[in-house]
Amino acid sequence: MGLSEITERVETRALLAWHERFSAAGIAGYDWRIERVGEALCSVSSSDTSILLNRVFELGRKGPPTRDQLLDIRRVYNDAGVGRFFLHVVPERKTGNTDELLGATGYKKYRGWMKFARGPGDIRVADTDLELRQIGPEHGAAFAAIAVPAFDIHPVSEPVVALLPGAEGYHAFMSFAGEEPAGTGVVFIDGDVAHLDWGATHPGFRRRGGQTAMLGARLEYALGAGCTTIATATGEAVPDDPQHSYNNILKSGFKEAYLRENWVPESA
Repeated sequence: MGLSEITERVETRALLAWHERFSAAGIAGYDWRIERVGEALCSVSSSDTSILLNRVFELGRKGPPTRDQLLDIRRVYNDAGVGRFFLHVVPERKTGNTDELLGATGYKKYRGWMKFARGPGDIRVADTDLELRQIGPEHGAAFAAIAVPAFDIHPVSEPVVALLPGAEGYHAFMSFAGEEPAGTGVVFIDGDVAHLDWGATHPGFRRRGGQTAMLGARLEYALGAGCTTIATATGEAVPDDPQHSYNNILKSGFKEAYLRENWVPESA
C-alpha cells in the first residue's frame, strides 16, 4: 500500500470514529450523517456548513470516478441544503480525464491541502512556558471552545467537537497557562499509523511556542505507541499567506507527501 493510501485511510477512519462517537451521544436537533456514493464517503451536515463536516473522502479508491457518481454526490449535498463542500481528490487516483470530468459535472478546483508524513526520529524541542497535558472527555467543552473558532466552525457544533476527547482511537492534548486552557490537538492512532489534527491555539496565547510544543507532544505519544507512519495536513502554500503551520510542520521533521486537491461545486 502506497503512502497516500495509508494516510488517506487513517484520516478517513478518524472521521468515522468521531462520527460514531457523535451517533452514540444522541445530540438532539443536530444533523450530521455519513452517506456512501459508490466507494466515496460523504460527510454531510445541514446543521453546520463548515467544510470540515461537509467533505468527500475515498473518491477514486476502487477506480476512476464516473459522471453519474460525481453527479450523485452533488445531489446528496443539494438534498441536504449544503451548497459548499470539499471533494478530496488524491493525485495518484486521477486519470488523464479526471479534471475534465470534474469540470463537466459542475466542480471547480479550490485551494488544496498539503499532506505531510514522517516516521521515527528526533522531535523538535519547543521553547514555551505553556504546560502540555493529555486530556479526557472532562475537558471536551474547553477543547471545543478553542478549536471551533480556530477552524471557522459554527458555534452550534461545539457539543460535537467536544466529543473528540474520548472518541475511539483519539488521544487529545491541551496546553495550559497555569490552569487556563491555551491550545488543543489530537492524535488518532490506527495500528502503526497516526494522524495529527485539531491543532489550535487561543489568540491570547499565540507566539509562546505552543504550536511547536503541541506537535512535539503528539509526536512523542505516537512514536511511543509504536507508530511508524505519522501524517498531518494543512492548506497548501500560496503567495501572500504566511503559512506558519506549514513551516512548523516541516521544522518538526515532516516531509511533503503530496498535494491533495480540493474541488467545490461551481456555484460555491
